[in-house]
Amino acid sequence: MKPIAISCGEPAGIGPEIAVAAWQALRGDIPVVWIGDPRHLPENTPFQTVTDATDTAGICKDALPVLARDFGPAVQPGVANPAHAQGVIDAIADGVQLVRNGAARALCTAPIHKAALIDGASFPYPGHTEYLAALADTDRVVMMLACDALRVVPTTIHIPLAEVRTQLTASLLTDTLLITHAALRRDFGIAAPRIAVAGLNPHAGENGKMGLEEIDMISPVLTALRAQGMDVTGPWPADTMFHAGARAKYDVAVCMYHDQALIPIKTIDFSGGVNVTLGLPFIRTSPDHGTAFDIAGKGVADPSSMIAAIKMAATMADSRDQI
Repeated sequence: MKPIAISCGEPAGIGPEIAVAAWQALRGDIPVVWIGDPRHLPENTPFQTVTDATDTAGICKDALPVLARDFGPAVQPGVANPAHAQGVIDAIADGVQLVRNGAARALCTAPIHKAALIDGASFPYPGHTEYLAALADTDRVVMMLACDALRVVPTTIHIPLAEVRTQLTASLLTDTLLITHAALRRDFGIAAPRIAVAGLNPHAGENGKMGLEEIDMISPVLTALRAQGMDVTGPWPADTMFHAGARAKYDVAVCMYHDQALIPIKTIDFSGGVNVTLGLPFIRTSPDHGTAFDIAGKGVADPSSMIAAIKMAATMADSRDQI
């Protein structure tokens, strides 16, 4: 079986240790290959360097397969070094290449530290999602956060709240819904996805009393997509969308901005959430947390989200294989 490629992420964060913990938990079931500088792995990690990612299945039960890269200076846990920035960026690009050329089934990315990437390599992207879209030469992608109890999609992502209204257009919402619908069918095996859409304003605008975006833009988009046969409902008041009874009625909640989507899923399952990029020509997942510099190198990081991300990547690959 071809492996799931894991890019190392920020070496001074918890990425290397949660990758090792995830490999230890899954090595009998899901082969992986880690891309990074092996000096950054936790001490006494059993690893084996490889040059071909497809040679990892037999190795993975006994040692972590590593596509070794030299990042230069040694790492200090908890302190990002801009000198490592280009290595971190290149590891992501290498992982994308492995998936696109068929040597790996999917890419799972460990958390990055954007400030270090900007300082060390003038990284021009707001985050992983936008960089992966550029590598794939894809105009528009969608960020999904998923756990067993909930899937959410923010229509606008890493922008100030003050800019949401100008960025939130009918074109963006339409593309977000279409990409999400297609991905649920292709990557999650849901033949007829049920999509619930949040309003932008409190009480979904209260019939225009608290804002007109729902009437002027969101509702017309949903009406047009329903005419194409999509099961899309809303706009709903966001404050009533996430209790258990409401969640049972949809497969994904599409929200209007970052925190509207991420607060409920991180409240429901802070440790087990997975970040998925939809709309790419390859599968990409990531743990739904940051670098956690405050606990890096202390051996206390919770690998649950990384484990969930690798499992989800494998499940999505299985779904694509069945098409």
